[in-house]
Amino acid sequence: MAEFKSDIEIAQECELEPISEVASKLGLSDEDYDLYGKYKAKVDFHRFKDDEPKAKLILVTAITPTAAGEGKTTTSIGLSDGLNRIGKKSILALREPSLGPVFGVKGGAAGGGYAQVVPMEDINLHFTGDLHAIGAANNLLSALIDNHIQKGNKLGIDVRNITWRRCVDMNDRQLRNIVCGLGNKGDGVPREDGFDITVASEVMAILCLSNDIDDLKERLGNIIIGYTRENEPVFAKELNAQGAMAALLKDAIKPNLVQTLEHNPAFIHGGPFANIAHGCNSVMATKLAMKLGDYVVTEGGFGADLGAEKFCDIKCRKADIQPSATVIVATVRALKLHGGADKNNLGVEDLDALEKGMPNLEKHIENMTQVFGLPAVVAINKFPTDTDKELKFIEDKCKDLGINVVLAEHWAKGGEGAEDLAREVVRICEEEENKFQFSYNEDLPIAEKIEAVVTKIYGGAGVDFTPKVIREMKNLEKLGFQKLPICVAKTQYSFSDDPALLGRPEGFRVTIRDIKVSAGAGFIVVLTGAIMTMPGLPTVPAAEKIDVEESGKITGLF
Repeated sequence: MAEFKSDIEIAQECELEPISEVASKLGLSDEDYDLYGKYKAKVDFHRFKDDEPKAKLILVTAITPTAAGEGKTTTSIGLSDGLNRIGKKSILALREPSLGPVFGVKGGAAGGGYAQVVPMEDINLHFTGDLHAIGAANNLLSALIDNHIQKGNKLGIDVRNITWRRCVDMNDRQLRNIVCGLGNKGDGVPREDGFDITVASEVMAILCLSNDIDDLKERLGNIIIGYTRENEPVFAKELNAQGAMAALLKDAIKPNLVQTLEHNPAFIHGGPFANIAHGCNSVMATKLAMKLGDYVVTEGGFGADLGAEKFCDIKCRKADIQPSATVIVATVRALKLHGGADKNNLGVEDLDALEKGMPNLEKHIENMTQVFGLPAVVAINKFPTDTDKELKFIEDKCKDLGINVVLAEHWAKGGEGAEDLAREVVRICEEEENKFQFSYNEDLPIAEKIEAVVTKIYGGAGVDFTPKVIREMKNLEKLGFQKLPICVAKTQYSFSDDPALLGRPEGFRVTIRDIKVSAGAGFIVVLTGAIMTMPGLPTVPAAEKIDVEESGKITGLF
């Protein structure tokens, strides 16, 4: 039996190319980027502002995630390596990991096995400091708000209706709800506050949806920080905050260039969660990659009901781009879990559980091909325990739905294991009809947009709004925000707002418990179920296994 190697062991055995050599493959000169050590660089996208995006954009999404794992990021990396192996100039455009999942339970976002982006330790930890800069800009605005109130509150901000929260890039449930400003008179005005995780901050969304520094500043200025006692919105620009916030972000807005294990280029930039934010990497990195390559492989976080929906309805709408094809990642193990299999016996052939779990995949296929009108392929991320009968079962079921299935072995074989997937992606880009469309019209009332996502994308029976949400929707429409797209914060573990409803539930209704506008980002945030904007750590956090040796070598990181 071959020796098992962890992701970090595989990554640390890779002999990286200097990032200057990777940059040269893209036609970049020394003046086009700033070095962050030998293996990382930030690219000055302004130097390419007059170039037109020309590449075909491939969106990688997945079935509803389970504890068995799906491997969406790993598949994205393997696919890009596979495209390069068959002679296509492919570039990755992925999100940056958050420290919360790294030290919590989910893991990092640098891929796995022999389909990784490197240096994986740097990417999964501090990287180039983008998330820290976003947190600093977010908290600078918080400091300016409280200082304004302390110094006389000329804007008449209602301290009971401040919607802007502080943030930190860590899972820390203790900070979800706090009281600040305690102490002496000079220590501030006491009020309730709280922290979100940095990747849920509107500043993160703004950075990821901005086209340049001027657009960034305008969006930062349009942040609504709260309301006056007369219920009028107060904007960050009224505190003159946008300039200083943008100054903190002047380097963070530049896309980060790294490489795969096979030395192919990858832009890793921006990292909003898909269950509580819009789940896509930055528009700047995606468009830059589309200007420099022939194919760009990107992903939307979690399943097609979350990241892919937000990619299409928010990012594509805002950036005026559209995918050429979609890859839907599934595993035999995960589908069996959706079919009720015992999580401790997923290596045992179970066609009955697989058949019961298949409707989950079918719904994601319907979303991408029928709702959004995109050509698609199902990629089965192969595990050693998958049997020929199980793989053939999925293939036959998908053929009945009119969609091809490709077995991908990139985890074990790198780009070589994704060559068949790469060829199928090229084929559907060139041969299959693309009827891309959004899942709702932006002119609809807010409630109808929410209804469209719940019924079309989730397959729900309808939506229930709390009285508070009904009042707030009327207020947002009165303030002129009706035409903004919606960003639903929902559990990633189910099509519904109940994480226990696996597979493809039917007849359920989704309760909207809160709603707010992210006017700077340009969308309306809709909160469902018990979703938290500040996650907590599990019983046994991954942080307990991570260490560093005297040499500086990181251990225990996946």
